[in-house]
Amino acid sequence: MILSETQAAIQASIRAYAQEKLRPRTQAFESAGGYPPELFGELADLGLMGMVAPEEDGGAGADYVSYALALIEIAAADGALSTILSIQNSLIVSALLKDGTPSQKKRFLPDLIGGKTIGAFALTETDAGSDASAIRTRATRATQRNDGWVLNGAKQFITSGKIGKLALIVAVTDPEAGKKGISTFLVPTDRPGYFVDKVEHKLGQGASDTCALRFENMFVEDDLMLGQPGQGYRIALSNLEAGRIGIAAQCVGMAQGALEIAIGYAKERKSMGKLIIEHQAVGFRLADLAAKLEAARHLVLHAASLKDSGAPCLKEASMAKLVASETAEAVVSGSIQTLGGYGYLEEFGVAKIYRDVRVCQIYEGTSDIQRMVIARAL
Repeated sequence: MILSETQAAIQASIRAYAQEKLRPRTQAFESAGGYPPELFGELADLGLMGMVAPEEDGGAGADYVSYALALIEIAAADGALSTILSIQNSLIVSALLKDGTPSQKKRFLPDLIGGKTIGAFALTETDAGSDASAIRTRATRATQRNDGWVLNGAKQFITSGKIGKLALIVAVTDPEAGKKGISTFLVPTDRPGYFVDKVEHKLGQGASDTCALRFENMFVEDDLMLGQPGQGYRIALSNLEAGRIGIAAQCVGMAQGALEIAIGYAKERKSMGKLIIEHQAVGFRLADLAAKLEAARHLVLHAASLKDSGAPCLKEASMAKLVASETAEAVVSGSIQTLGGYGYLEEFGVAKIYRDVRVCQIYEGTSDIQRMVIARAL
């Protein structure tokens, strides 16, 4: 698609920042297991912590195409950071904008968009991943007072569960009502009863913490419920549309980062008297990878443009996420192959991207779930 002047400017500015400020430090971030807090302030100054939030709410007021372009460039430099940004924008800020009360927006949006608060989306449980309606975390009416709830339960695979200062927690409030008995709560994580049981040791994205959480008799006031009682399932799933566009953009970005490394290497490395990109086996491989990546990029931007138009795009978002995530692994694998033995070494950067990108076929809906969504739409 042809970008507008504004979209092209956003893409160029974020790419310059990501390549200059993030890419040289990505290995250090992974070794440290996280990011310095001031980095989120930098991202906020660039408008990245609330890209599609209206300017009157402190956001950048950008469209979803610009958001996807920005995530692509961040992911091309640091995949784990793009995960945090995707959740912050697509699942936390987006949910507040759509279903938050004026007082909730006033209370939470400034720090979320300003980079002072990182949000965590607490939906998945040990036995409730793809089937979100199977969650067991319970929110019951407080017996000693009449203005709140008490949460008990556990969550699994929660991004930013440790560094997050605000968690959007999905819990059952009416066990007899099925999907209509699920509600969502905005919970500051510094209150009694919020426990991080474990920070998972993962294959990739080591700078983004993924946690097992536990809630024990955690009191939550009535005014911290997002939306109305029983709307939690709808709220959680409705925001996954934007979330899948975000993850799809992340996939394109990581693949783009790997392919750029591979092309650069192929234009410098000589074998049998000529640059390896001039060997048909290498040149054709890179050509195939570039074509597949460009197709995935267009799917992502198409879904984002539909989102901007207000048209339903669940099918298109799922298509983008499915194709981009599976294409990304193939592109990164092919990039490693192009570097040969050097591709297997951490210092060249492609091995890290390979580890980071693998999860994209799992979170925000597995590839199997995307196929189910697409098949239903057909």
